[in-house]
This record gives sequence, structure tokens and C-alpha cells, in this order.
Amino acid sequence: MGILETLFPPGLFSASFMQNAWIAGTAVAVLSACVGFFVVLRGASFAAHAVPRASFAGAAGAVLAGGDTLVGLAIFSVLSSLGIAALSSRRDQGQTTALVLMAALGLGSLFLTLGGAYAPEVYALLFGQIVGISQGDVLGILALLLLTLLGTALLYRPLLWTSVAPDVAEARGVPRRRMEILFLLLLALAATAAVPVVGALLSFSLMVGPAAAAAYFGRSPGRSLAIAVLIGVFSIWFSLIFAYDTGLPVGFFVAAVTAVFYGLGRLWAWLWEIERGLQRAA
Repeated sequence: MGILETLFPPGLFSASFMQNAWIAGTAVAVLSACVGFFVVLRGASFAAHAVPRASFAGAAGAVLAGGDTLVGLAIFSVLSSLGIAALSSRRDQGQTTALVLMAALGLGSLFLTLGGAYAPEVYALLFGQIVGISQGDVLGILALLLLTLLGTALLYRPLLWTSVAPDVAEARGVPRRRMEILFLLLLALAATAAVPVVGALLSFSLMVGPAAAAAYFGRSPGRSLAIAVLIGVFSIWFSLIFAYDTGLPVGFFVAAVTAVFYGLGRLWAWLWEIERGLQRAA
């Protein structure tokens, strides 16, 4: 710790609130990358965009009721995911997702108006407040991480099949509808953990950015998943260091770093295609 303190700003690792931030941020990065891997495979980016924002209404309702915002986030994340799963079909999933999102945002606006919480509470819900994470929030996020990892491990193969070859999976007896519901529930868990850290508006970047970049670097599903986790963890660590040093929001750095990795992934894929074309021509 002494060496780290000489290289980085004082308190970055020793302050108790920063220790909570490091633990919570790392946990959120891992579970977001695991779920984001399937988000990218399934082309469910709009759902990953909508569920965290819908959970905002739950947190606002918890503020109004004087309850735990993490519980409110979890309730509305699950309800919005189940709503999307129950009301949508293959053709109109985007429309259903948009309607669920609009309904949740309307409720969130109502809760905030009734509660009169327009200052720090709203800012924290929309943009995250990782340095304000409490010990109780850390324990809740770690519990969500364990549930997400367990669910991902148990459902990995059927989720993979229904993501890359849904018709083949259905022909082999994999319950496609059930897998869609379970996937959305995993998405709800990830959103519940991510919103307090990077906010409802920017959690999408941590959910989709690392996995989208890893899809270009990895040549197999397992490798892509591992690379997504590494990119997510690096993005959070980098963002914490520079946000602490500059005072700028963590979410800004997370969005910027994941966007850079995605650009590098596109460049890597383009160079790979050029090399393959040259090898074929030779």
C-alpha cells in the first residue's frame, strides 16, 4: 500500500469510502461484462438501455417511501424485465421495451415530484455516486454478483445456444421463451448493481461497451467473455483513478474508456481481415 500511495493520490486506496468504491466498482464491472456478453450476442442492446433507466423509478419510489434505494432498484428492474418478457414477441420487442421504459420513467418522475428530491438524490440515481457507496451497498452488490455469476454458469450453454442459433436450440428442445425470461432477469440483476455505481444514464456503457469490444478481440465465446471482463474491470479501475484525481464523474471516464476499446476492437478486426485477405491472395 505504501508504494501505491507514492504513485497515486493520497487516500485513493486507504480511504474507507474509496475502498468501498473499488470493491463495488470491480464487482459491477464483472457482472456487467458477464451479462453484457449475452446482451451483445442476442442483439438486446435496447433492453440493456431500457432496464437500468426503468429501475430509476424504483429508486425514486424508495426515496419517496424512505426505504433502501437498492431494494427499489431491484424491484423495478425485475418488474420491467418481466414486463418486457411477458408483453413482447419477436416482431414487437422494441416497441414493448419502449413502452415499458416510458411507463417506468413516468412513474419515476411522479415519485420524484411527490418526494421533492431534486438535488443530490436525483444526481446520484442518474449519474451514479460510486464514492458514496456504503458498506451495506457493497454487501448488496457482492450478493448480486454471486447470484449473477451462479446464474450465468448454470445457464451458459442454453443461453449461448439461444443467442447464436435460436432456431437450432429450439429444435433441440431448449425452451427459448424461458431462456429469454431468465436472460432478462440476469439483466435486471446487473442493472440493479450498476445504477448506484455509474448511474441509470451511463450503466449502458458498462453493460455493452466491454462486451461489444471483446467480440472483435475474441475468437471464441469463452475468450470473448474473459476479455469483456478484463476490459470492464480495467475501465472501472482507470475511471476511479482519474475521477479521484480530477474530480470529474466516474461515468464519464467509463463511457470514454469503453468507447476507446470498442474503436480499438473495430480497428483490430479491420487489420485482421486485411491480413487474411493478403494470405488468401498469396
